[in-house]
Amino acid sequence: MRTKLLFQKVAFLFLCFCSLPIFAQSGSIEGVVKDNAGNVLPGVNIVVEGTSKGTSSDMDGVFQLSGLENGNVTLVASYIGYKSKKQVVTVSGATKTEVILVEDATQLEDVVVTGVINPRSKLQSSVSISSVSTAQIEQAAPRATAEIFRSIPGIKSESTGGEGNANITIRGIPVASGGAKFLQIHEDGLPVMQFGDVAFGNADIFVRADQTISRIEAIRGGSASTLASNSPAGIINFISKNGKTEGGSLMQSFGVDFDNYRTDFEYGSPIGNGLFFHVGGFYRQGEGPRNAGYTANVGGQLKANITKEFENGFVRLYFKHLNDRAIGYLPMPVRVSGTNSNPNWSSLPNFDILSDTQHSALFLDNLTVGQDGQRRRSNMADGMRPMATSFGGELSFDIGNGWKIEDRFRQNFHRGRFVSPFPAQVQTAADFATEFGVPNLTYANGAQAGTNVNGNDLVMRIHTFDTEINNFNNFTNDLKLSKKFGDFDLTLGYYKAYQTLSMSWLWNSYLMEVKGDNAALLNAGPNSVNGLYAYGVPFWGNCCTRNYDTNYDITAPYIAGQYKFSDKFNVDVSLRFDNGKVRGTYAGAVQSTNLDVDNNGTIEGPEASVSVVDNANRLPVNYDFDYVSYSFGGNYMLAENQSLFARYSRGGRANADRLLFGANILPSGAAVSGLSADMVNQAEVGYKRRGTNHTFYATGFYALTSEQNWDFAPAGIRQIQREYTAYGLELEGSYTLSKFNFNGSVTWTKAEISKDVINPAVEGNTPRRQADFIYNAIAAYKFGADGKHNVGVSFIGTTKSFAQDNNELVMPGYVYFNPFVNIELTKGLTASLNVNNVFDTIGITEVEEGSIVENTDNIVRARSINGRTTSLTLSYRF
Repeated sequence: MRTKLLFQKVAFLFLCFCSLPIFAQSGSIEGVVKDNAGNVLPGVNIVVEGTSKGTSSDMDGVFQLSGLENGNVTLVASYIGYKSKKQVVTVSGATKTEVILVEDATQLEDVVVTGVINPRSKLQSSVSISSVSTAQIEQAAPRATAEIFRSIPGIKSESTGGEGNANITIRGIPVASGGAKFLQIHEDGLPVMQFGDVAFGNADIFVRADQTISRIEAIRGGSASTLASNSPAGIINFISKNGKTEGGSLMQSFGVDFDNYRTDFEYGSPIGNGLFFHVGGFYRQGEGPRNAGYTANVGGQLKANITKEFENGFVRLYFKHLNDRAIGYLPMPVRVSGTNSNPNWSSLPNFDILSDTQHSALFLDNLTVGQDGQRRRSNMADGMRPMATSFGGELSFDIGNGWKIEDRFRQNFHRGRFVSPFPAQVQTAADFATEFGVPNLTYANGAQAGTNVNGNDLVMRIHTFDTEINNFNNFTNDLKLSKKFGDFDLTLGYYKAYQTLSMSWLWNSYLMEVKGDNAALLNAGPNSVNGLYAYGVPFWGNCCTRNYDTNYDITAPYIAGQYKFSDKFNVDVSLRFDNGKVRGTYAGAVQSTNLDVDNNGTIEGPEASVSVVDNANRLPVNYDFDYVSYSFGGNYMLAENQSLFARYSRGGRANADRLLFGANILPSGAAVSGLSADMVNQAEVGYKRRGTNHTFYATGFYALTSEQNWDFAPAGIRQIQREYTAYGLELEGSYTLSKFNFNGSVTWTKAEISKDVINPAVEGNTPRRQADFIYNAIAAYKFGADGKHNVGVSFIGTTKSFAQDNNELVMPGYVYFNPFVNIELTKGLTASLNVNNVFDTIGITEVEEGSIVENTDNIVRARSINGRTTSLTLSYRF
């Protein structure tokens, strides 16, 4: 290979030498690109303004441009994380120059592509959008992909569920149940899932952040309503590197005080003749940040793309394969004393809310009855088990006479499993013994197997959230045709998508001790076997054994226009019409008497009444939906570095699996009128400013949201049908002083339940888990020769909120700190030490109970942020 490369270089030099007489009268530019600290910058895009000539700086920051006419030319240099720069160079034969780029922490000049009609700089866009670079991600020290979203202004990410299954919302638009209902997660401009809140199949389960990502863009509100389906609150878009500039990296991360071992790699390069590629991925394994008792996280991802550039456009093909197993954390037992308005939260003696989990090496095997009546085993260690393969492509061409065509398409093949133990109830062993009519409980396994459990010990009733993701395949195609008519830009679009949702819920019930280090299962005499007391969930009325197999056919034509009145003022308007056809079937639970599930020839206690899928009485799903979305806004440049924008939008979100298994689907399969889609009306006004060493961004917002949903309740499942209002202010800014940099954001939100059809008593209350303030910041300082090293801290916080919609039990506010230090050992090799939650702060994000008995010890079920975890990373960039 090296011989071949050497031959190519020699041949190239020979051709250049032979061509010298031809270009003798032309000039050339050789330059170097550096940052304001004097460090060379590789991969900077350099173009000659007004021409097709361009190049990129190499690993030493050097670039070359030849075949130029003598005289003045304007070079345009752009690089992620730095302000774009125009520089006039006088060409006279072989000319040398130097380009200095200045860091731009919030990248307001970067061209944004997510949820906008045409790519524009942030300063000129009439939307609220932020970019998170890979460097910022590393500084924030996330332990899971969903934790990255906490660093984005206006976004509230309850990322305490592990690698996925996060509850995500924007600007007070509620998380009435789980997932990310009103926003979409995209990869390179297309959705991972058409619906972001599928129960036990949230979109974030099927996406991972690694070094193949160049940046993450997030648009809040705005034109997201009309430029994507089912995402009126916004879009979070993972944008991949494409290899146009040669380079790569190898990263090895170790958990210092927790079990985690991860390798990331990526490499991209031009091949020649306008062809370039990028490939990368990761593999990791370990117990994770909590004491599971087994290897709870194991798996990885491979991504690749290849691009061919033509004179008038490009074509890109894309591939991804994700095969992962990641533990899914659910609420855990925690002690609460004090009062509802001023509670004291603490860990139990045998269970640390910061580092423990009810997962256990003594509770891995789970025998169930499958969706078709077959015996089926699941492994509790599977956790969130996505198996996803994606193929896609993208093309963009100028086709003449001012017309441009763009098309993105992707086929996602998604399947897997979600399995995790949920504590449906916590009480003493004596209380459970009385309930089951036995003298005492006994240990079913572990070191004390066969012995009696102390009656005062705490015991959990476990429901296994054991769901089989049979088929979540989806296809998306987004075709756009645009033309520029003077100062008016017109875009015509046609969006076509298919989403299959085929899933089975196959839940069992167990008894388990409250203990954080490999808890044992417990028996209640003849009522249970090896800790299992029911095939099903009788404590919840056997609500939840089910299967559904539905298909969603979505069509959405859209039109958008943008008019530039002057260099200072532009407006845009867009309209989208979503319509869909939903077809399929679903079946709930039926009890089968005396079913020998384990095939041992004996009917034991749990087999007397077994929940199975009632396939004999499957119900149809047969309805259509449609809704109209629109958005209009304008941006006014007050000065070269300041702008004002305003926008009003209305967007919809079609309801999917959460519409089933209630009174919302009629026996004919039709949906109850008005419930097939939820709508969000939003208004926003904002101010942007970019100074020489600072940025400031302020946005006021208002949202009115209608919602149909369901959630788990003490008796099983409760239905939700509501309206919400929310208003607030979002602030974002940065400041740079010499080698010191600070950037952060704070969002104030005032939200209320304005209407509740099912439970009017909560009208006027604040939606659960909605804090008045959420905030985050990163402060960093460069030191050493040429500022090659840096040290800093990020912090993330929230004020108090209510555990449930009854507004009684308070979840206290908290802030946790994540210090980091990066040392460049030698050129290209960096060592990084990151500490997440350095002070072991308890941060409650979710509580099942809505109130406590005041001035006594209570046991509730809650999720907290992880305790302190430290990682060491070695990175080599080449």
